[in-house]
Amino acid sequence: MKLSRILTILCVAFIAILCFTQNAWAFCGFYVAKADTKLYNKASQVVIARNGDRTILTMANDFQGEVKDFALVVPVPVVLQQDQVHVGDPKVIERLDAFSAPRLVEYFDPDPCARPTFEESGRLMAPAPTAAAANQASRDDKTLGVTVESRFTVGEYDILILSARESNGLETWLQRNGYKIPQGANQLLQPYVRQKMKFFVAKVNLAEFEKAGYQLLRPLQMAYESPKFMLPIRLGMINSTSEQDLIVYALSPKGQAEITNYRTVKVPSDTEVPVFVKDTFGGFYKDMFQTAYTREGKKVAFLEYAWDMGSCDPCSAEPLNPEELRKAGVFWLTPSSPSNVFISRLHVRYSREKFPEDLMFQETSNRQSFQGRYILRHAFTGEMQCEAGKQYQRSLPARFEQEAQTLAKLTGWKIQDIRKRLPVAQSQQRPWWQNLWPR
Repeated sequence: MKLSRILTILCVAFIAILCFTQNAWAFCGFYVAKADTKLYNKASQVVIARNGDRTILTMANDFQGEVKDFALVVPVPVVLQQDQVHVGDPKVIERLDAFSAPRLVEYFDPDPCARPTFEESGRLMAPAPTAAAANQASRDDKTLGVTVESRFTVGEYDILILSARESNGLETWLQRNGYKIPQGANQLLQPYVRQKMKFFVAKVNLAEFEKAGYQLLRPLQMAYESPKFMLPIRLGMINSTSEQDLIVYALSPKGQAEITNYRTVKVPSDTEVPVFVKDTFGGFYKDMFQTAYTREGKKVAFLEYAWDMGSCDPCSAEPLNPEELRKAGVFWLTPSSPSNVFISRLHVRYSREKFPEDLMFQETSNRQSFQGRYILRHAFTGEMQCEAGKQYQRSLPARFEQEAQTLAKLTGWKIQDIRKRLPVAQSQQRPWWQNLWPR
């Protein structure tokens, strides 16, 4: 017998021992595909590394257009100085996305005749402003109630930190200084002014950008201390009436992060679906997410992943190493605890109507593991002459029908279309599901 065949048999036997026990079924199997942010045309990504009152916030830019037209306006709780703002590494956000993405895993049924019995298992993005260069504070800034608290350049970005006494004045100031703010934007700015928050305003320094030869805008990263654990999303809705996707990677030494002013629910997970989903996993996940989002009234945050950074099962990517974690903003690592990081991946699809408030978070001590995971179980197709094999074959139609019904419920796909793509059971001349009814 060839060595490859022997190894295959040993591997199948080992997986069977692990995966057909009740406790091990939850997290095992072979990873085959992931549903990362590339599925979405526009998905803002934010990394929040927080311990105590200290936060390091990294914002990935998904801006599409000429870099001269880019600007970012973000409310922040404190006046930031130059040493608190940095340019982040986009590869680190790609790594976080890959590591925490919902995943597809597969199992292969062992030969039922080889075993005595067969057991069933149980946009922070503001509207695009013009490229007008930043003006010096004009004489009537005081009349408008706007103060430039800080001004500096970081990498390819020119940064302003503004404070304002009233939203109308801030709106006027932004318009006068080349930022195209839609009429009536002061209504969205007003709550931040009332809370005495500051405004982080960034736009591209074209000379620095061209000199560096960058092809894409890099993430912006800011560090500050504040008891407020929040993420402003309302300004990103000024110019948009459509729904937007936001992926938050919350990093903490304690445990899961939760949104407190909207319900946080787990994305549907640990379900068995037909094996053809392997060829269309991206479309499956998009439709599944939209169905769950609609079912929940379009006003919840979905937990897609929660795990200690030091491990994963199954892994869709290797855990981030200490250097990558530091680039992601993790500031509490020590030689004695080089990977004391818990990651929560939260997916929010929001609109002005359903999300009238900014996102408020809290840290928890809950370190329970969770992942969006979808399971393929490949039926055994070899010869089965034993009684256990015959029983196994008779059990397949009901199992396949259950998988089809589950897929229809998760995605809203038509059951008739799903059945057309299901396998034909061994020794059957017509689709197995037709055999559920008498001829």
